[in-house]
Amino acid sequence: MFLMNEKKIVFRVDASIQIGTGHVMRCLTLADALRNKGAQIQFLCREHAGNLIQYIQSKEYVVNVLAVESSDDSGDSTFFNTGNAELMHSDWLGTTQIQDAKSCQIVLEKLQPHWLIVDHYSLDRTWQVALQATYSKLMVIDDLSDRYHQCDILLDQTFDRKNEDYISWVPDSCKLLLGAKYALLRPEFAQQRETSLKRRQASKVENILITMGGVDPDNVTGMILEAINDCDLPVDVTILVVMGATAPHIESVKIQAQCMRFKTIVKSGVNNMAELMTNADIGIGAAGSTSWERCCLGLPSLLFVLAENQKLIAKNLQEKKVVRLFENAEQFCEQLKLLSSELMEYSSNASQVTDGKGVERVVREIYE
Repeated sequence: MFLMNEKKIVFRVDASIQIGTGHVMRCLTLADALRNKGAQIQFLCREHAGNLIQYIQSKEYVVNVLAVESSDDSGDSTFFNTGNAELMHSDWLGTTQIQDAKSCQIVLEKLQPHWLIVDHYSLDRTWQVALQATYSKLMVIDDLSDRYHQCDILLDQTFDRKNEDYISWVPDSCKLLLGAKYALLRPEFAQQRETSLKRRQASKVENILITMGGVDPDNVTGMILEAINDCDLPVDVTILVVMGATAPHIESVKIQAQCMRFKTIVKSGVNNMAELMTNADIGIGAAGSTSWERCCLGLPSLLFVLAENQKLIAKNLQEKKVVRLFENAEQFCEQLKLLSSELMEYSSNASQVTDGKGVERVVREIYE
């Protein structure tokens, strides 16, 4: 239970094979910063395949586990139903918003948090209003701008996001925290920033870092390794592949790495990503939340869009010459060659996207 006289905060967030790990990881970053301010933190997470419940618990947080349920719309459906059309990502929840709210209500009524922080594409105003009596304030973390919210703060760390993207989706009283200046990065990225930017002065390609998210269910990593084997690269280049511990294709990628023309190392579950990015000359990754990590460190990057919600991020970053994009293996070597000839320009542009201090700004808003 929570202690008296301390700010009580609950996070509602999930990870799964389908959802990925990024939502949980950025919530943990914010949770760590809030705990350092003295807040008491708990999590509400559903037990999907590929969840990170044990990982969150390993960080010494209490996790209230929600079982995966069958979809049964019986009961108080009129109380929960706002008439909204079904959400694009509704199937990510593993149940209905009605049932999820009922399960969360049991926990939240006991905890009565000062802040409920929700990071879930499957939840909208329907869920938020239903639980309004169980919390004092609500913060929503989003990237989509595609559904109604009843919240006090909305955070969207998408680069170049505008107020007009959300003003029709939130109440007039809602405080909008928009853009990569609010990107939720762990402190080590801001700490490594100066060192990383200094080493970008030398234009070279000796170390390539591949990070396709914590899950990579379609094994895009394998496609990239196959493509990179055909690229014209220095013979002494080192390729480092970082995957999540729950990634389903990690064993096949390790086998593939042994057959590469270039020295290729595969790691999983690392806790020094800022250091690995600092030591890399080129980053290859998905257009998700790790984009802001690479930008903070000025790492020139090739991006691949893994999901629909990553398209806007990729488009905005490409237009500002922050990244280069590739859509398939045939484009990969050409884009890698072009990026290699413009490393310093892309590094400089990337470094201007975010300074890595977004979590400090968000914590200030919550405490104000």
